[in-house]
Amino acid sequence: MKKFIVLVLGILLAIPSYSMKIAGKNLPDTLKFGDATLVLNGAGIRKKFWVKVYAGGLYLTKKSHNAKAIINADEPMAVRLHFIYDGVSSKKMRGAWEDSFEEVLSDNELMKLKNKIKLFESFFDVETHEDDIWDLVYIPGVGTKVLLNGKEKGVVPGLDFKKALFSIYLSEKTEIPDVREAMLGLD
Repeated sequence: MKKFIVLVLGILLAIPSYSMKIAGKNLPDTLKFGDATLVLNGAGIRKKFWVKVYAGGLYLTKKSHNAKAIINADEPMAVRLHFIYDGVSSKKMRGAWEDSFEEVLSDNELMKLKNKIKLFESFFDVETHEDDIWDLVYIPGVGTKVLLNGKEKGVVPGLDFKKALFSIYLSEKTEIPDVREAMLGLD
């Protein structure tokens, strides 16, 4: 019996853990948050001018190429940002989020979500370094959790905020269309 257990354990340990490598950063094929197991839908590189900033992956309960359906879905999902660039200040991170929300939301939507956006931006209170991982995880009935290297920074309640956040990556108005295409698995 011991030999059998050792054999089974050996086989299980030999099975590789799959991931997608983007700009030298590994994005796992699956992520688990609470009871939800999410699969990597697609991933791409966020560049600012010619500088690679992060490898970003979209994680869903099942793969989809339908941006509108993903944005509107009230189901678990996540965006993982694995940083390539070293030394992004909290001020720059907050400014980038603010600009991104302004890019994809109407003035009316911005006003309605003003307090939630401010709460979200407040979680980015530290400098981000190479290999830091930010997870933006939506959980129905809870809201959008923000985690830095696996540690929760806070939660923004509401499906309305989740729709706005995921629009930054997936809407037609996004300022990062190459990342959108990659996250949707269309590239």
